[in-house]
Amino acid sequence: MGGAQSTLPELWFMLLGFILLLYTMLDGFDLGVGILSLFIRKEEDRGILMGSLGTVWDANETWLVLFGGIIFGAFPLVYGLVMSSLYLPLILMLVGLIFRAVSFEFRVHSERKRLWSRAFGWGSVAAAVGQGFAFGGLLWGINIVNRKFVGGVFDWFTPFSVIVTIGILGGYALIGSTYIIMKTEGELQASARKFGFRAVFVTAICAVVDTILAVIKYPFLMEKWFRFPGLLFTAIPFVVCGVSFILMIYGMLKGRDRTPFFSALVFAFFGYLAMSANYFPVIVPPSLTIYQTAASAYTQRIMLIAVLIALPFLLAYNIFQYWIFRGKVRGNLYEEDE
Repeated sequence: MGGAQSTLPELWFMLLGFILLLYTMLDGFDLGVGILSLFIRKEEDRGILMGSLGTVWDANETWLVLFGGIIFGAFPLVYGLVMSSLYLPLILMLVGLIFRAVSFEFRVHSERKRLWSRAFGWGSVAAAVGQGFAFGGLLWGINIVNRKFVGGVFDWFTPFSVIVTIGILGGYALIGSTYIIMKTEGELQASARKFGFRAVFVTAICAVVDTILAVIKYPFLMEKWFRFPGLLFTAIPFVVCGVSFILMIYGMLKGRDRTPFFSALVFAFFGYLAMSANYFPVIVPPSLTIYQTAASAYTQRIMLIAVLIALPFLLAYNIFQYWIFRGKVRGNLYEEDE
């Protein structure tokens, strides 16, 4: 391949990683708050949690839509293989996201608020479980012959994907608990600290186990850890993840409001950086690369222009809304006026 043609798939791979990372960090705490809401006893407190997300949850999911659109346009073969092999977990994810969206709107007007609060919580769990099994199934490898999926309906269900799913549930709960710590006060904040301590260890244990299993199955992953320049994007980010892990615990022990949340974001950022660098240029394990699955150079160029125009506006909007609605939530801001 020529220089320009080989560079375009790499640019799209980096863009996909960046967008997936934004989704994981932003909708991650969103889903995490929903998961933790199932463990909150007071309906008033669940209302506060939903109120803290009322101004941002729909914008957070925009990144998932953009991610799917880019996969379809820039790597159409990947889109086809993923939809064929991971259909059931992806459907579960979409059903969960629909339940969450409906619960936000219906809870405001319903007299049975507990019902819709539960729908919000279980919808969050369903979305996270669907994402976990889809992600774990993809990383463990898709059975492909002649660029076509030839596996079974439940190939995505493996011990590896189960651990990935538990890790994603724990990771989302971790980011969600640190978000609640940052946004609330009093008893609700204290409960979030307890959840955070549990979630941080579940997430770390699952991450270590999954890394070991992946290295056993794909020995090429380990090779990049000890060779320059690969170690800059693999081994070093793992060290940063360890430091941020310690900072999260320290922040929660010392009663800090913001340190745990931003440490969790750093943990997610460098964790995904290391994982992406490990697998690059493979995009569909065990062997399909970005170069084999990319759309035509012309299609990628046109899409790149459109995305580079739209992306700054999307980022600016997200930054603006988080800045406007910064600070503590001291009441349910997502209720209909009486």
